[in-house]
Order: sequence, then structure tokens, then C-alpha cells
Amino acid sequence: MISEPGTPTLDQLKVFITVVDVGSFAGAARKLNRATSVISYSIGNLESQLGMPLFDRESTRRPQLTLAGKAMLAEARTVISGIDGMRSKAKGLLQGLEGEIHVVLDVMLPADRVADALSAFREEFPTVALHLHMETLGAVTELVLNRRAVIGISGPLDQAGSGMEKIACGSVPMIPVAAPQHPLSVAGRNQPGAGRDHIQLVLTDRSRLTDGRDFAVVSSRTWRLADLGSKYILLKAGIGWGNMPVPMIAEDIAVGRLVHLDMPDARGGDYGFDIVFRTDTPPGPAARWLLERFESQSVGTDGALSATASPLMASLADPNG
Repeated sequence: MISEPGTPTLDQLKVFITVVDVGSFAGAARKLNRATSVISYSIGNLESQLGMPLFDRESTRRPQLTLAGKAMLAEARTVISGIDGMRSKAKGLLQGLEGEIHVVLDVMLPADRVADALSAFREEFPTVALHLHMETLGAVTELVLNRRAVIGISGPLDQAGSGMEKIACGSVPMIPVAAPQHPLSVAGRNQPGAGRDHIQLVLTDRSRLTDGRDFAVVSSRTWRLADLGSKYILLKAGIGWGNMPVPMIAEDIAVGRLVHLDMPDARGGDYGFDIVFRTDTPPGPAARWLLERFESQSVGTDGALSATASPLMASLADPNG
């Protein structure tokens, strides 16, 4: 036995894995188009390099892995997989494909749209690393402006800034909701101005692009929250009322955890999305593909998912529903 194992070659590891996968030296020889003696010689050299037997050749006619062989097989597969991944990424880079992309999405974007696009992206570009940021309002566009993201899907913003390209990307319906025990829910049909007497939970952001601006704020009593998850928790706790995207709360309304408020002066509305990117650094092939996937969803093609696809969500989005 040797104390310091040598360094196996990639070819030796490939032969080792092939013998295990096909179950015999002769089968590996046929698959690799080599002589059986060459396969046996390669495995023998590998065992010498590692200083341990990988196969039990005595107790059975078919080569069976030893305990050491089983441990080495996992490592061999990891090495070969890493090399294959490295070669695939190098091929993509040679073809102009990005090594990684940074994407920022508005938190209001329906989860089914996000899952559809990113699942398809993973299948289409397995070698491209994706860095995903979730923001709201002006913070989405600010990350793109600051070059921290190559593309973004932003909510309504009047001016994206010079040097920015905008592409319409659909919308999501927003409706006012509260917990069943909240006074606005108990009242049923509310009078105009009723919302001003209760705490309104308002989503805000840290960007300078929307600093000091309010969106759909009715009440003079507001709690300002930095993330949609916190707003969702407080709404269900009955602490206040506020507007939420229909896809996120449709099930809560269906089972009675939240109530769609009847408020004639605060019925909600559509929250529009725009794809944004800098004109001086246009998206590369992978980012462009992802951009087009999100864009196709908004027009109902290429596996698109509509925010109001179900009858329940359609009725919730309709103020008279």
C-alpha cells in the first residue's frame, strides 16, 4: 500500500465510471471502442495510482465495487461532472453567452410568472449563473441604473431615466383587503372616506427615484413597510388594510382569511410592469432570452401565465365581482 496516492488521469476516471455503468470490462470496451485488455490495463493503473483495489475480481465473475471503490466512484463522478460543466461554460463563453446575469424583479410580479420564466431559463441555459434580486417601486430601476442588474421588471414609474429602455410587460390586478375582524370588513359596504379612519399598510422602498412619493394612499394614518411579506402578515393579523396583488391573496379570500373590501373611493386597479435595461449595456443572449420570456407571458403566448387566469381571480379583480 502507498501512503501518498497519485493523480489519476481524466481518461482513467472515465473508464472507471464506464465499467461501473455497463457492469463489465468487455461492455466498457465496446462502449469506448477499445480492446478489453486496454480497459483492464487502465483500471489496473488507476488502482495503482490510488493505492487500493476498486473492484473485487475474485468472489464474482462480474466486477463488483469494493468499499473503497464505492467511495472513489462518487468522487470520480464529481470530477467528471465538473469538467463537463467547465467545458460547457467555456463553449458558451466562446459563443458570446454570459457567464452570469443579475436580474431584479418587482415583488408584485405573480409567482407563477416568475417560476415559469426561471424554470425555463434553467433548462435553456444550464451554464449561466443567475443572481436574482427582489425589490419594489423605484428600487428595481435603480439597480439597473447603477449596473447592479442587467435587466429588471419594474412596477409603474413615470420616468425610468435617460439611457433606459422600457418594454411593457403586462400587469397584475390590485384590490383592497383586510382581515375578517377588521372594521372595514365587518361594515360590508363602506361609505366614501371610510378608509381614512383606519391604518393603511403601505409598501415603500429605499430608492431615491420614488423618495417622498405615495402610490394609492388614501388614509392619513399609514404604516410604511419595506417588503410585501411583512404587509401580508400584518393584513392577516387585522392590524390594518391595504392593497394587495390578486394572485397572492386569492386563496386567502376564498377560505376567509382576508376580505375583499367594498370601498367606492379605493377600489384598487392594475399595477403595470415594464422590462427595463440600459441602452448602453444591452442584454446578452441569455438575458435577452429571459426578457423575451417575460414579455411573451404578458401577451398570452409561449407558455404565458395570465394573472387573472382563474375565474376566482377574475372576479376578485372586478370591482363589481
